[in-house]
Amino acid sequence: MDSDFSHAFQKELICVICSNYLVDPVTICCGHSFCRPCLCISWEEAQSPANCPACRAPSRKQDFKTNILLKNLVTIARKASLWQFLSSEKQICGTHRETKKMFCDVEKSLLCLLCSNSQEHGSHKHYPIEGAAEEHREKLLQQMRILWKKIQENQRNLNEERRTALLWRGDVVLRAQMIRNEYRKLHPVLHREEKQHLERLNKEYQEIFQQLQRSWVNMDQKSKHLKEMYQELMKMCHKPDVELLQDLGDIVARSESVLLHMPQPVNPELTIGPITGLVDRLNRFRVEIAFLEVTNHNIRLFGDVRRLMFRRGSLNSDRSDYFAAWGTWVFSSGKHYWELDVDSSWDWALGVCKDSWIRKNSTMVTSKDIFLLLCVKVDNRFSLLTTSPLFPHYVEKPLGRVGVFLDFEAGSVSFLNVTRSSLIWSYPAGSLNFPVRPFFSTGHR
Repeated sequence: MDSDFSHAFQKELICVICSNYLVDPVTICCGHSFCRPCLCISWEEAQSPANCPACRAPSRKQDFKTNILLKNLVTIARKASLWQFLSSEKQICGTHRETKKMFCDVEKSLLCLLCSNSQEHGSHKHYPIEGAAEEHREKLLQQMRILWKKIQENQRNLNEERRTALLWRGDVVLRAQMIRNEYRKLHPVLHREEKQHLERLNKEYQEIFQQLQRSWVNMDQKSKHLKEMYQELMKMCHKPDVELLQDLGDIVARSESVLLHMPQPVNPELTIGPITGLVDRLNRFRVEIAFLEVTNHNIRLFGDVRRLMFRRGSLNSDRSDYFAAWGTWVFSSGKHYWELDVDSSWDWALGVCKDSWIRKNSTMVTSKDIFLLLCVKVDNRFSLLTTSPLFPHYVEKPLGRVGVFLDFEAGSVSFLNVTRSSLIWSYPAGSLNFPVRPFFSTGHR
């Protein structure tokens, strides 16, 4: 009867994924429990919502807490298994007829207490088996948590790098066409400058695209090494106490070395050269814009951008110290050019938008009613994007003044780096066909 009870008790502490005692057990919403490492690996490639490995019920992925009760019960069961092992005749010291309860770290062997204090073994490090195994298992689990975070971080970077490479190619093609269109509006004598401009653009594209390719190859290789190490640590955690102590070796040191030299994403940035006469031509349409502060605090620009483009939350980007304003004039025809100073800002957005967009109670940055250039700070670097549609631009952050050119004859909006006399972005002809107001938002001054 006692044997049957013991067997039934132990069965409830077994993970159905690995068929071993639960390690760092977590319980999901359907009530089933698994080793955290096993569940992480099982759900890594799963669609959302993931399914329970036991009953296949849908389950939300989340940062589960360790089930302390189950963990304590598993510890009791491990101790029972250990004592059963130590009580065998093989684990009785032939010299002193005592149970071998001590582990010699030098010889990786079991000793009785009297042997561990003998002259032969006195200089060696010894540990009580019971406590040493659990202590080392906890160290392994702690290292696995660190590894798993790095695995996830590296995978996010790898996905982002591949996405960047795809967007990078499209951005360069559009930028080359934009440059050609701009030079057509200028004097033919600038044909040589246009050719040099496009040649430099193509050369930078090739060089940076190769950097992106090397980067994602390195990340893919690092991902394999991290996962192999994670699997090795998990396998070690599942071993019986004595076997764990005997086989530890340098596994922790090796796992720490794998974490070194994590590949970082490439931050591609094109050099946008000056276009002779660009600012002088647009200054003929110069207007002075007066702004009124927006009273609607539900305009969520920067949080939406981070969430959509960088897979991040708002990062406190919608705080009340963000300033937003619209122009007092509504433009519906003609050509108009103005400049705004953005030098001291982290996050800023400028351009034009419909009145209806400004006055909505909940505004998404993906709205087709806005033509904005945004600068967003993420992870200590700046990213430039335009809306309609939301699209990243891999060029340097402008310092000083940014120019906005509104051309209703062509149905286009353009943004200029005034200091560089260069074109940041110009929407294709026909993009704009409704009245708009100037708009400006900034924060972190």
